[in-house]
Amino acid sequence: MAHARTPRRRIALIPAAIATSLVLTPLPAAFAAPSATAVISEAYGGGGNSGATLTRDFVELANRSTTAYPLDGYSVQYLPAAASASSAWQVTPLTGALAPGGSYLVAEAAGSGGTTALPTAEATGTISMAAASGTVALVSGTTALTCKTAADCTGDSRVVDLLGYGTAVVREGTAAPAASNTTAVARAASLADTDDNSADFTAAAPAAVNSAGETASGGDGGGPTGPTEPGAFRIHDVQGTTRLSPLAGQKVTGLPGIVTGVRTSGSKGYWIQDPAPDADPRTSEGVFVYTGSAAPTVAVGDSVLVSGKVSEYYPSSTAQSVTELSSPAVTVLSSGNALPAAVTLDASSIPAEYTPAAADGGSIESLALNPTTYALDFYESLEGERVQVDNARVVGATTAYGEVWVTAKPGENPSVRGGTVYGSYDQPNTGRVKVMSLDPANPVPTANVGDTLAGTTTGPLDYDTYGGYNLQATAVGTLTSGGITREVTKKQRRDELAVATYNVQNLDPGDSDAKFARLAEGVAVNLSSPDIVALEEIQDNNGATDDGTVAADQTIVKFTDAIVAAGGPRYDWRSINPANDQDGGEPGGNIRQVFLFNPKRVSFTDRAGGDSTTAVAAVKTKHGVRLSVSPGRIDPTNDAAWADSRKPLAGEFRFQGESVFVIANHFASKGGDQPMTSRYQPPVRSSETKRVLQAAEVHDFTAQLLAADKNAKVVVLGDLNDYEFSNTDAILTNGGVLTDLLTTLPADERYTYVYEGNSQTLDHILTSPALDDVDYDVVHLNAEFAGQASDHDPQIVRIDVKNCGKHRK
Repeated sequence: MAHARTPRRRIALIPAAIATSLVLTPLPAAFAAPSATAVISEAYGGGGNSGATLTRDFVELANRSTTAYPLDGYSVQYLPAAASASSAWQVTPLTGALAPGGSYLVAEAAGSGGTTALPTAEATGTISMAAASGTVALVSGTTALTCKTAADCTGDSRVVDLLGYGTAVVREGTAAPAASNTTAVARAASLADTDDNSADFTAAAPAAVNSAGETASGGDGGGPTGPTEPGAFRIHDVQGTTRLSPLAGQKVTGLPGIVTGVRTSGSKGYWIQDPAPDADPRTSEGVFVYTGSAAPTVAVGDSVLVSGKVSEYYPSSTAQSVTELSSPAVTVLSSGNALPAAVTLDASSIPAEYTPAAADGGSIESLALNPTTYALDFYESLEGERVQVDNARVVGATTAYGEVWVTAKPGENPSVRGGTVYGSYDQPNTGRVKVMSLDPANPVPTANVGDTLAGTTTGPLDYDTYGGYNLQATAVGTLTSGGITREVTKKQRRDELAVATYNVQNLDPGDSDAKFARLAEGVAVNLSSPDIVALEEIQDNNGATDDGTVAADQTIVKFTDAIVAAGGPRYDWRSINPANDQDGGEPGGNIRQVFLFNPKRVSFTDRAGGDSTTAVAAVKTKHGVRLSVSPGRIDPTNDAAWADSRKPLAGEFRFQGESVFVIANHFASKGGDQPMTSRYQPPVRSSETKRVLQAAEVHDFTAQLLAADKNAKVVVLGDLNDYEFSNTDAILTNGGVLTDLLTTLPADERYTYVYEGNSQTLDHILTSPALDDVDYDVVHLNAEFAGQASDHDPQIVRIDVKNCGKHRK
C-alpha cells in the first residue's frame, strides 16, 4: 500500500467531525452578547478609489477561539451609512470555515484606481462599500437583513457581529471612526469585542490578510515600516505552555529574536529564536515567521524585531498546528550574530513515553505540555527552536521529496539491518526525526537504512502533515554507508514448494521498462524464481485511464516477459478481472491480485465459473476438499467487507500430487487513519473497521476448507495493510486456523515496509496447521533503499509438502 502524499500547501482545514456537523451548528446569540468566536476584524471601502493603493474593498473576519468556526451558509452584508426606507442590505455568501485563531478574507467591489491586488480571498462579492461610512454585518444566513436601526438589528438573532463606522446609523454602541480611501477600520490587536465599535476599532492603513496569512504585498514588510523598539511580548509568550498560543489571532509588535533558518521555497519564511530564554521548559523560544509568496529578506544570524499576527497554521485536518507569525514587518538590528545553542536530541533528552491521551480520543491541544514525561510534548516544547542530532543513523531512506528519517535513539528497537522496528500501538518509536535541508544547493544525501549522518545535523524544529516534527537542517552530517545490500533468498529444493507474495505498486504497461526490469529481477533473482507468486497491484492495460478497460493481460504478459529476460522461468498466470471501478486503488486502474506459477513445477486446477461476482465455495469430497471454482473470489458481493476494495483471489494448485490452496489478498488501505502525531490522541484508526471484516471473511473461508478436510494445505498471503499485532491479524489467526509466519521471526526481523522511519509489517504469509514444515523469509530489496522498484519487500515460504503433517500429534 503506497502512502500517497501531495505537495505542501498552506490551507486552513477543519476536522471532519466539525465539517460533518455543520447542519447541527446552533444559531449564534444576538450580538448583544460579545462574540467569543467569529468577529469582523477589519473593513475597507476605499479600494480602487483616488489615492488608494489596494484595488478592491474588503472585509476581514477573525476567529478568537481555539476551534474552527463553520461559515457554510453564512454571509457578509453591507448597508449604507444613511439607511433609508429604500435602502437594502447587500449580501456576499460565504463558504468553508474560519480556522482557530485564523483570518478569512472577503473581497468586494474593485475600483479603477489602486496598484496592489488583495491576496487570494476566501470569498468574493461585488458590494461597493463607501470609504468613509457604512455598516458591515456577519450573518448566519444568506437572506438579506431587513433591519434599519441599531435596535432592530440587535434583536435579529442571525447577526453574529456588526460594525458601523463613520456616520453609520446601524452600529454597536458608538460608531467606529470614519475611514477613507487610504484607511480602513481595524479591530484592536487583542480582537476584543465589547459591543462598542468606537472602543473596539481604530482607523489605520488597510492590512488585508487571508486564511493562509498572505498579505496584499506578499512580503515581510522590511525596511522603514518595521518595528523600532521591542514590544511587550517575547517568543515564549507567543508559544505559551500548550500547543495553542495564548495570543492566537492577536497582533504582536517588536518581537525580538535571532534568525536561525530561512526557507526560500514552498512555504516561505524564517525562524527566529530568543537568545534570552525563560525558565519554563514548556515554552518554546523559537517561532516561524511566514512571509507568503515572497522570499524572506533576512539572513541567518540577523538580530531582528518582528511584528505580525499570531496564528495557528494547520497543515491538515487532523494535524497539530504550527504557531507562527503572519503578515510580518521586520527590522534588522544587526547581522552575523551567534546563534542560540541547539538542544541535542538523544536518548537522555527524549522521554520514553509517547503522548498524553485526551479524553475520549479528543484533542490534546489545550493540555499543558509535560516535556519531561511525553515525547510529543517534548518536541512541541521545542517547536521553532534549534535542535541537533549527532551521528544519526538513518531509519528511513531518502525520499523523492528530499527527506530522510533518522533516529536520535540508536538503541530504540533496532532492526537487524539498522532500522527501527515498530512493534506496538501503545509505544511508537519516539526517537525518529525527519530531516530536510533548507539549502536547495545542498540537499540531504541519498541514504539507505543503516547509513549514518556522521557529525552534527542542526536546524530549527518544524512540524508538518507528513510525519510530524522534523528538523529543517542548516547543516547536515556527512553520509557514511551502513553497507546493507539487497537480499537474495535461497533456492527452494526440488521437493519444496516455494510460494511468494509481492506488491508491485500499481504496475501497468505505461510504466517504464526499467521498473518492469527491476521488479522482474526481484522475482527471478532475489526471490530465486518461486513456484507460485501472488502479485498485488497489477493494473489494467491502460493504467489510470478511466475508460472502462478492465483486462490486464498486457500488463501481465509484459511482466512475465521481463521475468524471462531476467533469467526466470516462463510463468503461466491466472486472475479474475474486477468489475470496472469497483475494487479501489488508483482511480481507473482496476488493480487486482494475480497468480503467477511455473508450469514446469506446479499445475493449476482450473474450474470454470469464477468471475467478479461469483463466490468461491469449499466443496467436500471423498478425496478431501476442493474449490467450487478456480480461480475464484471470496464472497465478492459482500459490500460491508469488500465495497471499493480488492476481493481475495483463491486458487487450487497441485504440487507433487498434493493439493495446495492459495488465497491472495490486498486488504483495505490505511488511508484516512489519523497520523501518530495527530492532535487527537490516541489517533483513530478508522480504516481498521473494514480490514477486520475482510479478515473475518478470509478466516471463515479457510475454516470452511479445514472443516471439509482438517489436513487441507492452505496458504493465505498478500498485502494485508496491517501489523502482526493488529486486530486484523488476531482475527485471521483466531482458533489456530492460521499461523502468521512473521511472528515466528525474531522481533528485529519483523518488517516488510518502512514508513516515516518505522520498519513495520504490512505484508504477510499465513499457513494452515497442516503446513508445519516450512522455511519462511522476508526478502529485503526495496523498502530500506532510496532506489525502489516498489515500496514493499516481498516474502517467500518454502514448504516441504510431503513431510508436512509428520510433526503433528
